[in-house]
Amino acid sequence: MTDNEKYMQLAIEKSIENVENGGGPFGAVIVKNGEVIAATSNSVTIDNDPTAHAEVNAIRQACRKLGTFDLSGCEIYASCEPCPMCLASIYWARIDKLYYANTKSDADKIGFSDNFIYEEFAKPESERSIKVVSMMRDEALEAFRKWEEKTDKTEY
Repeated sequence: MTDNEKYMQLAIEKSIENVENGGGPFGAVIVKNGEVIAATSNSVTIDNDPTAHAEVNAIRQACRKLGTFDLSGCEIYASCEPCPMCLASIYWARIDKLYYANTKSDADKIGFSDNFIYEEFAKPESERSIKVVSMMRDEALEAFRKWEEKTDKTEY
């Protein structure tokens, strides 16, 4: 078994264990320089947190362990192709490489479809199922002006 297969197997084991313990069928592992930094699963229903997908939980765990929000140099192994939120999180975390096992079509077949989200993103705001109202932009721009002027900020 290669190292890649070993890490993916761990992500798959996390997904199976999670189903057996009342959670969703998703697991994720983050590795840096051959060391497992995070290995976890989906906890949406366990934590009552719709953002607690396996990949997001693994990113949070890895960031805490490494003491950084920048996971450059890391790889993530996901038991399933990431949803839009997780994929965006992987990009935001600057993870170098993504490996996945099940596809989004496999997930769709068991009731985990992301198609609705992709379709919503493609629509103009006025046609989305969640009503979107933009307001108080001038007032909110003050925070952006302060950020732009700040000399001791941590870029991310």
